Amino acid sequence: MSVPPQSYAELRAELQARMDSFAPGQRRVARLLLTDPEATAFRTIAETAREAGVHQSSLVRFATNLGLGGYPDLVKLCREHLAERAHLVGRFERAERNGTAGGLLARVVEHDQQNLARTFERIEPEEWQRLVRLLAAAPRVHVMGLRKCLPVAQLLAYLLHMVRPDVRLIAPVSGGLVDELRDLRDQDVFIAIAIRRYTADTVRAIRYAREHGLHTVALTDDAASPLATAADFPFFVETEGVTLLRSVTSFISLVQAMSTAVALETGARSRAELLLDEELLDSFDVYAENEPVSRPRRPRARRQGK
Repeated sequence: MSVPPQSYAELRAELQARMDSFAPGQRRVARLLLTDPEATAFRTIAETAREAGVHQSSLVRFATNLGLGGYPDLVKLCREHLAERAHLVGRFERAERNGTAGGLLARVVEHDQQNLARTFERIEPEEWQRLVRLLAAAPRVHVMGLRKCLPVAQLLAYLLHMVRPDVRLIAPVSGGLVDELRDLRDQDVFIAIAIRRYTADTVRAIRYAREHGLHTVALTDDAASPLATAADFPFFVETEGVTLLRSVTSFISLVQAMSTAVALETGARSRAELLLDEELLDSFDVYAENEPVSRPRRPRARRQGK
């Protein structure tokens, strides 16, 4: 008999660890619990069974296999999880009801504040510090994100490379992933970034990295993500948008915080990297302010013939 999970966090970890061993129906139940615990907290057993496409008896067996007394214990864990975040959800809902977020721009600001709060409250300080120390000391860091996550990966690789050497962006052209993965080495760090729908190359790459002895980090949207089970350090980022477009604001804030923390961890070495960057930027006149300012000439008026 399994030791029953005492919190939603323990339930999430148990489901992630056992996801690959679940039968298809069990996997659908687990995915529902991982992706939508808020709604599950208020569903009847019949409603959850219908959502997962299983019989009610299968839900009972699923709960007991986890060491719980039955479906009500699953609901209880989801409700406790929901209660921890009720003040954030309530604040957002009140703003919408009272019309204080009038206009699209104000709604976007309010919504991204919600996303940021949810993203950063999930981070365990000890886990964060372990990751920062690892990123500061690892021989090399490889960063990969495709499609909508490509700009996030580019920013993270750029910022990390400013404060430590040997940071590499993996952005393969079609069919070139294998060539990119040849440079992965044991004890390097591999950071994968993806949100639903998860790019297959990113999923394959992080699994390959873990199998070959790299430390793996996932920046993804929820615990049901295929990246989460392949990561030593999974971080879950809220990406819900005001409309059909998903938000990457929390991703940007997270990678900036991560790079800043690494800079503080490396200390003098980071300062040396930044000074070298400044020298190179100056010598190559990268920025416009290094160029002498010249005023445009006014065209001369033509003289009319006598």
